[in-house]
Amino acid sequence: MTPQLLVLAGSTRRDSFNRRLARLAARAARETGAAVTEVDLADYPLPLFDQDLEAESGLPDAARRLQDLFMSHDGLLIAAPEYNSSVTPLLKNAIDWISRPGGDYPGGAAFAGKVAGLVSASPGALGGLRGVMALRWILLNLGVLVIPRHVSVPSAASAFDDEGNLVDEGRRRALGALARSVVVHAQAEREERAR
Repeated sequence: MTPQLLVLAGSTRRDSFNRRLARLAARAARETGAAVTEVDLADYPLPLFDQDLEAESGLPDAARRLQDLFMSHDGLLIAAPEYNSSVTPLLKNAIDWISRPGGDYPGGAAFAGKVAGLVSASPGALGGLRGVMALRWILLNLGVLVIPRHVSVPSAASAFDDEGNLVDEGRRRALGALARSVVVHAQAEREERAR
């Protein structure tokens, strides 16, 4: 059974460093043997989370489609930009909608039992570390097994070559190791559920 991974970035900015990093994480996961679906959150426009809106209209269609995607995959690789020492509003809003009960899914079902690897890139010296730590806490509370190690890329403006690859070999190896770890743990979780 091939593990199914979702890869996404918490930014929709066209030239986002984290979108570049998400593409590299997807490639590393494919090289490890996972089936990978790359998700662009720009394709899933969501209103700001609002329980009154939810009560009146139910889940937005984009949230339902994201729930279906999350439910059909075993693991996640998330490239998480840091905004004001935390996760981006885009990513937090998507998580809030995806975690809601809706359709055939109870609240949190789209995250429970998933495995996640976290990566980040930033022009700053910490490479988005504080955003990763905030995201880790959110995901752990949703029942996600978050791989302890993450990959942060500081000074991101000079961290990628002209082809979009990481310049630093150590970070390339770390990204490959993280992808392998997510694949291995997602495979184990998938096999456990199949028993």
